[in-house]
Amino acid sequence: MTEDPGTRIADDGDVADRVKQVVERLGCSRREFARRIVMDPSKLSRSLGGTRRFTLAEIVRVADIGGVDVAWLLGSRAGTPAPARGREPAAVPEGGRPLQIVRETVRLIAEHGFHAVRVADIAAACGTSTAAVHYHFPGRDELLEAAVRWCMDEDTARRAAGLAEACDARAELLHLITLQTPRTEQQRRQWLVWLDLWAQAARSTAVGRLHEHYYRQWRTTVADVLRRGVEQGVFRPVDPESTALRLTALIDGLATQVLATAPDSTTPDSMHAALLTFVDSELAPTIPQLPLSPEGSRREQRGHHHLRPDRRR
Repeated sequence: MTEDPGTRIADDGDVADRVKQVVERLGCSRREFARRIVMDPSKLSRSLGGTRRFTLAEIVRVADIGGVDVAWLLGSRAGTPAPARGREPAAVPEGGRPLQIVRETVRLIAEHGFHAVRVADIAAACGTSTAAVHYHFPGRDELLEAAVRWCMDEDTARRAAGLAEACDARAELLHLITLQTPRTEQQRRQWLVWLDLWAQAARSTAVGRLHEHYYRQWRTTVADVLRRGVEQGVFRPVDPESTALRLTALIDGLATQVLATAPDSTTPDSMHAALLTFVDSELAPTIPQLPLSPEGSRREQRGHHHLRPDRRR
């Protein structure tokens, strides 16, 4: 999944300026534009700022989503100018061809596994040619990265929506747990993609970096929720980072069992119940003991003496 330096385009600032024009014409934020072209928002920001050069594949996706000519973006004399403001881009699938390719890649990986999926299978699912797939994503590693990044973006968006509606940190944590329980078809697909990511991360430094980035973000989210819960008094005092590590590891282990075992063994419901048990046993605030009345205290003391095995009769 490493980028070949030879695929990066030379840019004295003109290419970045033209990409900015495309973003402005579409009227969306840079983060949303990065999602549409399936690109890390930080990479887009650095490319537009001049500290990173676009790859040719990224420029192709910019042209596809923006409805402009690649040659124009690259500053070629043979290129055509950007479409006038208000002109509709060429007809493409909802979200653009790159997102269609990525969504179908996610579906096929979930059904067959990354190594069993051919570019020809992806092209057939999209109703296009293998050349069109390679036009947007030159290699299989780039397809895997785009598929994983799309899953990450979808996951992050759902988290943010639920966290914004939660009344306290406990409700936030329960929302995160529900999102990570593979009940729906979409959740199961994403978990199956994660499984392929783990296998690739063990063998590829580049995929490993993507894996590390996602899990750092995920554990930080959980730790922040735990920290707020302690401050609000809905959780007992715990170390947020350590507890987040334990909880996310438990989620991963249980989800793997749900996906890999027979339906009558570990199920989404039993996984969810186990995670709620963790929350209740490890995080529920302790109830302070009310002081006993003097008479009650004397009775308790008599009871303790009665239980002492060394007391003489």
